[in-house]
Amino acid sequence: MITISTDKSKLQIEVIHGFLTTTYWAKGRTIDEVKKTIEHCLCFGVYFEDKQIGFARIATDYTVFAYLMDVFILPNYRGKGYSKQLMKAIHEEPKLRTCKVWMLKTSDAHGLYKQFGFTELKHPEKVMERLL
Repeated sequence: MITISTDKSKLQIEVIHGFLTTTYWAKGRTIDEVKKTIEHCLCFGVYFEDKQIGFARIATDYTVFAYLMDVFILPNYRGKGYSKQLMKAIHEEPKLRTCKVWMLKTSDAHGLYKQFGFTELKHPEKVMERLL
């Protein structure tokens, strides 16, 4: 059985940083950058017997907009439905209930996110980005 918490004091930064630096989206992110992203976001830790096995963070104004990032379950714990439990906890978080616009980027987890109402952009011509 897992627990999911938004208590940042429980987060195991070394686990988060260690995993993120192996991903296509956060390769090269420093531990100080990871700490800064955690400081400025609503974070969800996933724990199995007090060991952190997953993570997600939301950049949000808690009223209109929420951007889902850095979602993962460690490889040894995948295939047990934990990512769905994490997404359910995020979806049901009372602090995010009024957010009408949610976004994320993914290259490989479309199936998971579609189960929680995410779709391709309805009007991609209205969305812009600036990459540095």
